[in-house]
Amino acid sequence: MDNTAIEAFGSYLRSQRKLAQLTLRELSDLAQVSNPYLSQLERGMHQPSVRVIKSLAKALNLSAETLLAQAAGIDDVNGTGPSNGSDTASSIRADANLSDEQKAALLEVYRSMTSDSPTP
Repeated sequence: MDNTAIEAFGSYLRSQRKLAQLTLRELSDLAQVSNPYLSQLERGMHQPSVRVIKSLAKALNLSAETLLAQAAGIDDVNGTGPSNGSDTASSIRADANLSDEQKAALLEVYRSMTSDSPTP
């Protein structure tokens, strides 16, 4: 993986952490990854292992496939993946055209309209 892909993954990881409203330390604890290592991942200094990606995905409530694709520099912009609720949230999170604030707002609206909210 080249440095650009590693840096892009770090930015994506930081964005997902902020969307989840977690501090670096909180995500570190949830994913059972050291705080300094997580910081280095976010700054694009290291390529994470599959184990670390799986731990981070679980802690961020993302699919491991989504996070692994980001780590590998694969961007599913063609919408060829399966379409279910978790993919909708993943698509919102992965959309480079949206700011973090826009992503958070869309995710909040989406969650309010799905099974996460009480039915009328």
